[in-house]
Amino acid sequence: MMQIIGGMIIGVSATIMLLFNGRVTGISGITAGILRPVQGDTGWRFLFILGLFLGGIGLKLFFPSAFTFISSANIYDYAFAGFLVGFGTLMGNGCTSGHGVCGISRLSIRSIIATVTFIAAGIVGVILFRLLRGDL
Repeated sequence: MMQIIGGMIIGVSATIMLLFNGRVTGISGITAGILRPVQGDTGWRFLFILGLFLGGIGLKLFFPSAFTFISSANIYDYAFAGFLVGFGTLMGNGCTSGHGVCGISRLSIRSIIATVTFIAAGIVGVILFRLLRGDL
Protein backbone atom coordinates (compact mmCIF):
# COMPACT_ATOMS: atom_id res chain seq x y z
CA MET A 1 0.00 0.00 0.00
CA MET A 2 2.86 2.38 0.82
CA GLN A 3 4.25 1.94 -2.70
CA ILE A 4 0.92 2.95 -4.23
CA ILE A 5 0.68 6.04 -2.05
CA GLY A 6 4.33 6.91 -2.78
CA GLY A 7 3.78 6.48 -6.51
CA MET A 8 0.74 8.73 -6.39
CA ILE A 9 2.67 11.40 -4.50
CA ILE A 10 5.48 11.25 -7.06
CA GLY A 11 3.01 11.52 -9.95
CA VAL A 12 1.14 14.45 -8.42
CA SER A 13 4.42 16.20 -7.56
CA ALA A 14 5.74 15.80 -11.11
CA THR A 15 2.46 17.12 -12.50
CA ILE A 16 2.48 20.14 -10.19
CA MET A 17 6.09 20.91 -11.13
CA LEU A 18 5.27 20.80 -14.84
CA LEU A 19 2.03 22.79 -14.56
CA PHE A 20 3.22 25.52 -12.20
CA ASN A 21 6.95 25.70 -12.91
CA GLY A 22 7.08 24.47 -16.51
CA ARG A 23 9.86 22.02 -15.65
CA VAL A 24 10.32 18.28 -15.71
CA THR A 25 10.96 16.79 -12.26
CA GLY A 26 14.34 15.20 -12.90
CA ILE A 27 16.25 14.88 -9.65
CA SER A 28 19.64 14.81 -11.36
CA GLY A 29 18.85 18.03 -13.24
CA ILE A 30 17.52 19.71 -10.13
CA THR A 31 20.64 18.71 -8.19
CA ALA A 32 22.93 19.79 -11.04
CA GLY A 33 21.31 23.22 -10.89
CA ILE A 34 22.42 23.50 -7.27
CA LEU A 35 25.95 22.30 -7.98
CA ARG A 36 26.27 24.67 -10.97
CA PRO A 37 24.09 27.53 -9.78
CA VAL A 38 22.44 30.08 -12.03
CA GLN A 39 21.46 33.30 -10.29
CA GLY A 40 17.76 33.32 -9.40
CA ASP A 41 17.30 29.63 -10.19
CA THR A 42 18.61 27.86 -7.10
CA GLY A 43 16.08 28.64 -4.36
CA TRP A 44 13.34 26.31 -5.57
CA ARG A 45 15.92 23.62 -6.35
CA PHE A 46 17.33 23.77 -2.82
CA LEU A 47 13.83 23.61 -1.33
CA PHE A 48 12.94 20.65 -3.53
CA ILE A 49 16.01 18.66 -2.44
CA LEU A 50 15.43 19.70 1.19
CA GLY A 51 11.87 18.38 0.86
CA LEU A 52 13.21 15.03 -0.32
CA PHE A 53 15.42 14.76 2.75
CA LEU A 54 12.68 15.92 5.11
CA GLY A 55 10.25 13.48 3.54
CA GLY A 56 12.72 10.67 4.12
CA ILE A 57 13.22 11.74 7.74
CA GLY A 58 9.46 11.89 8.24
CA LEU A 59 9.04 8.44 6.75
CA LYS A 60 11.77 7.09 9.04
CA LEU A 61 10.07 8.65 12.09
CA PHE A 62 6.51 7.54 11.34
CA PHE A 63 7.10 4.32 9.36
CA PRO A 64 10.51 2.94 10.39
CA SER A 65 9.65 -0.46 8.91
CA ALA A 66 9.90 1.13 5.46
CA PHE A 67 13.68 1.19 5.96
CA THR A 68 14.05 -2.43 7.02
CA PHE A 69 15.86 -4.59 4.53
CA ILE A 70 18.45 -7.31 4.56
CA SER A 71 21.52 -7.01 2.41
CA SER A 72 24.92 -8.62 2.31
CA ALA A 73 26.38 -5.47 0.75
CA ASN A 74 28.80 -3.23 2.63
CA ILE A 75 29.40 0.53 2.44
CA TYR A 76 31.92 0.13 -0.40
CA ASP A 77 29.37 -1.78 -2.47
CA TYR A 78 26.87 1.04 -1.99
CA ALA A 79 29.48 3.68 -2.83
CA PHE A 80 30.42 1.84 -6.04
CA ALA A 81 26.75 1.43 -6.95
CA GLY A 82 26.21 5.16 -6.36
CA PHE A 83 29.14 5.96 -8.63
CA LEU A 84 27.67 3.75 -11.37
CA VAL A 85 24.26 5.40 -11.01
CA GLY A 86 25.85 8.86 -11.23
CA PHE A 87 27.86 7.83 -14.28
CA GLY A 88 24.75 6.37 -15.92
CA THR A 89 22.84 9.56 -15.19
CA LEU A 90 25.51 11.57 -17.00
CA MET A 91 25.56 9.15 -19.93
CA GLY A 92 21.76 9.04 -20.17
CA ASN A 93 21.44 12.82 -19.84
CA GLY A 94 19.00 12.36 -16.97
CA CYS A 95 17.77 9.96 -14.35
CA THR A 96 14.85 7.64 -13.78
CA SER A 97 12.72 10.41 -12.29
CA GLY A 98 13.12 12.64 -15.32
CA HIS A 99 13.00 9.96 -17.98
CA GLY A 100 11.01 7.25 -16.22
CA VAL A 101 8.32 9.29 -14.53
CA CYS A 102 8.08 12.46 -16.59
CA GLY A 103 9.40 11.39 -19.98
CA ILE A 104 7.38 8.20 -20.34
CA SER A 105 4.20 9.98 -19.24
CA ARG A 106 4.82 12.47 -22.10
CA LEU A 107 5.39 9.51 -24.47
CA SER A 108 8.95 10.64 -25.20
CA ILE A 109 10.67 7.95 -27.29
CA ARG A 110 14.05 9.12 -25.99
CA SER A 111 12.89 8.69 -22.40
CA ILE A 112 11.33 5.29 -23.06
CA ILE A 113 14.61 4.05 -24.57
CA ALA A 114 16.60 5.59 -21.70
CA THR A 115 14.38 4.00 -19.06
CA VAL A 116 14.53 0.57 -20.68
CA THR A 117 18.31 0.96 -20.84
CA PHE A 118 18.49 1.97 -17.14
CA ILE A 119 16.45 -1.02 -16.09
CA ALA A 120 18.38 -3.46 -18.30
CA ALA A 121 21.72 -2.12 -17.05
CA GLY A 122 20.48 -2.45 -13.45
CA ILE A 123 19.44 -6.07 -13.99
CA VAL A 124 22.75 -6.94 -15.63
CA GLY A 125 24.65 -5.06 -12.91
CA VAL A 126 22.93 -6.95 -10.09
CA ILE A 127 23.49 -10.30 -11.78
CA LEU A 128 27.19 -9.56 -12.38
CA PHE A 129 27.62 -8.21 -8.84
CA ARG A 130 26.06 -11.31 -7.33
CA LEU A 131 28.08 -13.61 -9.56
CA LEU A 132 31.32 -11.86 -8.55
CA ARG A 133 30.41 -12.06 -4.86
CA GLY A 134 29.36 -15.69 -5.19
CA ASP A 135 25.78 -14.96 -4.12
CA LEU A 136 24.21 -16.68 -7.15
